[in-house]
Amino acid sequence: MRFAAAPEYPVFPTRGRPLSPYAAAVRAAGETRPLVRSIDPHVVVVDILTVAGGLAAEAEGRPWATLVPHVLPTPSPGLPPYSVGARLPRTPVGKALWRSLAPAVRGGERRGRDELNGARRRVGLEPLDHLHGGISRELALVATFPQLEYPRPVRDPWVRVTGPLLWEQAFGEVELPPGDGPLVLVAPSTVQDPRGVLLAAALEGLAGEPVRVLASTNRRASAASGVRVPANARLVDWLSYAQTMPRCAVVVCHAGHGTVVRALSCGVPVVACPVAGDMAENAARVAWAGVGVSLPRRLITPAGVRLAVRRVLADGLLPGRARELGRWAEEHPGEVAAADAVEAFAMARV
Repeated sequence: MRFAAAPEYPVFPTRGRPLSPYAAAVRAAGETRPLVRSIDPHVVVVDILTVAGGLAAEAEGRPWATLVPHVLPTPSPGLPPYSVGARLPRTPVGKALWRSLAPAVRGGERRGRDELNGARRRVGLEPLDHLHGGISRELALVATFPQLEYPRPVRDPWVRVTGPLLWEQAFGEVELPPGDGPLVLVAPSTVQDPRGVLLAAALEGLAGEPVRVLASTNRRASAASGVRVPANARLVDWLSYAQTMPRCAVVVCHAGHGTVVRALSCGVPVVACPVAGDMAENAARVAWAGVGVSLPRRLITPAGVRLAVRRVLADGLLPGRARELGRWAEEHPGEVAAADAVEAFAMARV
């Protein structure tokens, strides 16, 4: 294995860098093509967000696959739009409601297709008729639990749900809070909530509870400013989820996909507190799958976190279901499934 630097480009335009996202992707695709040519790969695997990689691979005549590091975002009849955080409808009326909104969603998808086709034209590629052309129709690796995927009437044949793909930098042990009560890990997002709203709410809300609390600032001093650490808690700058989560009874987090699936891979239920991006979607899947509690943003308060943690600890079904997913992860390692799929994809094209 070897590594080569990828071109860096802004995803969104700024005053100093006025390129639109697709114009930036076209430039990055041009810079990536010589790298693809020099490596001469049988297959290129591209993250779903890196449009430039797929454009460069296709322009160089290389088969390419997409890695989707979260639940599948494409629509399906009767399902709510991705990322709004709506639960799977349970009645025909609910399904009919989402179907009635489908034309508006398709309008946005068609605009996305047209913008992508403009980028494809600028790198010398033919336009696509289908939507979601940024996802390969040869192989799409969806790196999540199948138990978090809403059932679809038809699954596209190129989609492979592998299970989570987990990785983290090595980090040493951290000292746990004293005592023998259930351990609650507060794991805020590394990119959201700079003022530490969740961190402060969790530490205050759990101060009088019969639990131990381990919380991380994620090396953000602003998040810890003014936060009072109660006697049953310990606040650290950083920690290893892989080492810490197996010891926990509950993980309180912002519902980033990586944190959620790491907790579930360790068999630990989640209190999901979404604030932005795909977090609301992940929180909805957690609640739907019965592996935790979704706490809306307006309820991320000391009382809200306290009641959510109490519910998880008192509900035997939630921890039991989370342990089932942990056992599934042990028996179906995502990295093996993904590697096998990529190898088979490559061998079929040699």
